[in-house]
Amino acid sequence: MSTSLRLGVAEFRARPGRALLPGVALVVGVACLLAALVLSDALTRSVDEGAPLTPSSVSHVVDTKPVEYDAGATEANRPKLDDALLAKLSSVGRAVPVQIAQADLLDGNGRAGEHRAEVHVQQPDLVRWPLAEGKAPAADGEVAVDKITAYERGLKPGDRIKLAAADGKPVEVTVSGVMKKGGMDSRPILVAGPDLAKKLDPRPFTKEIWVIGGARDAVASAAGAAYVVWDPAPDADSIGNELTFLLLPFSVLALATAVFVAAATFRAVYAQRQRQTALLRCIGAQRGPLVRRSLFEAFVTGALAGVAGALLGGPMAWLLARTFDVTGISVLFGAVQLSPELLPSLGYVILGVVVAALLSVMAAVRPAINAARVSPLAALRDAENEVPPRAVRRLRWVFGVLFTGGAALLAMAAIAAKGTSAAPLAVTFSAIAAVTGLFWILGPVTVPLIARLFGRIGGAGWTQWKLAGAEVRRMPQRSASVALPLLLASSMVTFFLVVLGGAEELTFQYANEERPDATVVDAGDRPLPEIPAQPDVAASVVLHKTSDSAASVDPEQFKAWLKAQNVSGAEQLTAGTAIVPPHWEGRPFVEADGTQYKVVGTIPGSITGYTPIIAGPTSGPADKVLVALKPDVDPAQFRAGLQAALPNNPTVIVRTDADDRAEAARYMHLGTVLMMVLLGLSVAVAVTGIGTALTISVQERRKELALRRALGVTQGGLQGGVIAEAIMLALVGVIGGGVLGFVYAEVAFLSIGVPLTLPALKVVLPLVTGAVIVVLLAVAAAFGPSRGASRIRPAAGLASG
Repeated sequence: MSTSLRLGVAEFRARPGRALLPGVALVVGVACLLAALVLSDALTRSVDEGAPLTPSSVSHVVDTKPVEYDAGATEANRPKLDDALLAKLSSVGRAVPVQIAQADLLDGNGRAGEHRAEVHVQQPDLVRWPLAEGKAPAADGEVAVDKITAYERGLKPGDRIKLAAADGKPVEVTVSGVMKKGGMDSRPILVAGPDLAKKLDPRPFTKEIWVIGGARDAVASAAGAAYVVWDPAPDADSIGNELTFLLLPFSVLALATAVFVAAATFRAVYAQRQRQTALLRCIGAQRGPLVRRSLFEAFVTGALAGVAGALLGGPMAWLLARTFDVTGISVLFGAVQLSPELLPSLGYVILGVVVAALLSVMAAVRPAINAARVSPLAALRDAENEVPPRAVRRLRWVFGVLFTGGAALLAMAAIAAKGTSAAPLAVTFSAIAAVTGLFWILGPVTVPLIARLFGRIGGAGWTQWKLAGAEVRRMPQRSASVALPLLLASSMVTFFLVVLGGAEELTFQYANEERPDATVVDAGDRPLPEIPAQPDVAASVVLHKTSDSAASVDPEQFKAWLKAQNVSGAEQLTAGTAIVPPHWEGRPFVEADGTQYKVVGTIPGSITGYTPIIAGPTSGPADKVLVALKPDVDPAQFRAGLQAALPNNPTVIVRTDADDRAEAARYMHLGTVLMMVLLGLSVAVAVTGIGTALTISVQERRKELALRRALGVTQGGLQGGVIAEAIMLALVGVIGGGVLGFVYAEVAFLSIGVPLTLPALKVVLPLVTGAVIVVLLAVAAAFGPSRGASRIRPAAGLASG
């Protein structure tokens, strides 16, 4: 065995805890990586197992050829998968259209929802959709429902549900089975036979045509040159491993954070044994074997951390799956009740070991080389403080100021170039330069400075807090290395939450400019029945369909409704004229049903759904009713009253501004939870760095802590000092990163031309909650080191050296 290996093995035997300490962060990092992979596998499996399959009896698939967009071509001239094509293909073999219909699934109150159900037409002898339970629909009155709809509504085979037929009348059907497929974002998916589908939607969309039997050349000849024929793929609708890359970036971020923490821990470990290194150098040890010893220790530490992280990956994936289920994130991807493997596969275990070992060696290279370069005489001195040479401090200031100044210049350039493609790039590189300058290069300066500010908050009476601040200033390099990963994670969380909150506020601002108080429509675009008068309505107007894109109204009713909505612009609207949204302003007239209507004004497009309004005949079918409510009327109350007055029209729905707000708030909530959970992985890794740094700090200060005990400091006092140091480091990372993330979120807004805005309460509350959780995690991470510090006996500690 070589000298390097013997030294490494001896270190593990003498101090196994200290040797393995840098691997703690890697354990969490690898666990995050494998949890993301295992959870992605479970998500992919949940989606893929419900993907439709092509029956083995299908010989050929016919579809239209992809064609380039032709502005001169009309829809009537484009090739279609219609009955004429079916008749041609039937001369060669059995031709079966693969069709998708639309229907309205009624709720427990017998009303249609906002989102229509997607109905896949399935022939009884060509089963395409895999089922989790029950059987495929065979009779006219049977359907299979997707697993999300079944889960949310508590449906099982044999239950009865109601659908709305093409004429809007309820049709009761039996649930024959539950599909393995889940509807994305709770949008219902059904499978029905051809007869029932025809009742629900007489004009379904034909996706492709299956041909059973016949030669391929004969099928292509019958179809014609405008169509393409290919061999069926059994799993053509499978998504494969695309979802694997959904969670992977966040796990890679957690691994990068783990490398930062491991490098800082290696540096502290090697500094702790610098006297041993100096003695070895004095008796003739070369730098090469010492570096190889350190790298061998790092390799073993990384491999053991990889095994431990792999074993933790499954339980962590299970916890993430439960979190996604509870918060509704799983439903966004068409999955529910995810069941990731608790024990990862052998391949994932090997991947975890290899990744952890390589990253551990990478993290140890620079600290190992720096430790071996220290001269024996300098290492043998008792250095109580990390005081670098003056030349190093000078270079630190020079490069730190250069990077920070460059970040400021890039930020100003991004604001000056607002609206261009270069602005986001300038913001990104400015943020990287700011982090590098302020907290990487100048970290030993800025971190103690922030800690000094927190130290003053405690006042003169809080001794443990002041001692914690002194310890951070005594070891600035180590403190900066520990705070940096937490600062990065905190800045990213803050940035994304502020951007999400700002985007939501912008959405609300645009939505609140000019919108109807309520809009009455049919969920399936059927003609509306006569809407009974309601006491809560101040004014209303009916929009009638035309053969073109315009809507026809009674001009007096329309002007009265606009007046109730406090919207101007239609004062000159009379019979034979038109009002248009701003993007139609340059047109002199609007053509509808072969008649030209002169444009006499503009109104905000959002008030009418960006539809041109003509004062023409109102004999066409009623498309929608725009309603202005009386002051202080609850839109939900208006909806309930109107739907109660239309018991025989279950598909008539009322859309309100409050609905749009609620939906936007829901997506904001889901986005916030997703970001908090996934970026929380990096925060968890960063918090482990606080625990390892405090463990090393306690080991280094055994004499100091023993002296405090000898002078009368209680065990609780020692514990409080260590915990105070953990809280201070956590606050430095959280507050520093939060300020940085907020500043760059505002810079990002300015770079796209959006004015500065303060984050709303719904953004501030998650940030404050997250900061409190991080501080509590830091206290938990400090519990072990603080217990170790409190157990130091004065005599033994003073005698250790």
